[in-house]
Amino acid sequence: MEFSEFFLTLFILQAIFLHPSIHAAPKNSNLFREYIGAEFNNVRFTDVPINPNVEFHFILSFGIDYTTSSSPSPTNGKFNIFWDSDNLGPSQVSSIKSDHSNVKVALSLGGDSVGNGYAYFNPSSVDSWVSNAVSSLTDIIQKYNLDGIDIDYEHFSADPDTFAECIGQLIKTLKGNGVISFASIAPFDDDQVQSHYLALWKSYGQLIDYVNFQFYAYDQGTTVSQFIKYFEEQSSNYAGAKVLASFISDGSGGLSPDDGFFTACNRLKSQQQLHGIFIWSADDSKAKGFRYEKQSQALLAIPH
Repeated sequence: MEFSEFFLTLFILQAIFLHPSIHAAPKNSNLFREYIGAEFNNVRFTDVPINPNVEFHFILSFGIDYTTSSSPSPTNGKFNIFWDSDNLGPSQVSSIKSDHSNVKVALSLGGDSVGNGYAYFNPSSVDSWVSNAVSSLTDIIQKYNLDGIDIDYEHFSADPDTFAECIGQLIKTLKGNGVISFASIAPFDDDQVQSHYLALWKSYGQLIDYVNFQFYAYDQGTTVSQFIKYFEEQSSNYAGAKVLASFISDGSGGLSPDDGFFTACNRLKSQQQLHGIFIWSADDSKAKGFRYEKQSQALLAIPH
């Protein structure tokens, strides 16, 4: 009996030390994500090249809890559609997912602006906002056959803890109800923005699947070494997260593909830190023939 107990103990110790921890740092991934629909320039899902060897997420931009009137005002969690739904409607979502088994479609919440002003996160209370958000988003997500949500609020009329509780409870409820299968956040390097998203990450990070960090919000002309430094800083801030590399199609900020973005990605990949790439946005890439979408996906599709 003692002999058997010895080997049982040895087996348990091997399981603990040899098998990867559920909290182990993420490895390379073939995830490609792209925002679409915010600029109403008639871009369609079918315009965007889709490599069959990547996991591909379209992210509709945006759903906002504001009225759709000429002078939009906050609705305390009652979300409305503010993307180009004429070209990116329910039938188009179903069609692209049917034609490409590797495609999922998500909805981004908030964004920078609505109408002629900023889109503020402005809840009346945690409970009322969450109740309204769960109800309105469930309707939209089920109507459009969506798979996940992305949180991209950039302006706030609430403190970080309130933001954390509202968004955290929203994600928890939608996942718990089987309405969504993944959630992401989209912070950038701004003190107010980071204070809100880091509070959310601290309390509900275990429910957040990806961090779409807006590296293109750094200065235009960012170098490869600066990009790597920024990536390491944000990976430390969002410890344990799948932080995605990113660029903006119009080249207005951050490290552009022409200046070394893919060099930086290859370096991250060699270090097992390329958790995916996302682009803002398909609307801008359309005029460029989606050249960098093809290049991004080709890099991600290489076995890692």
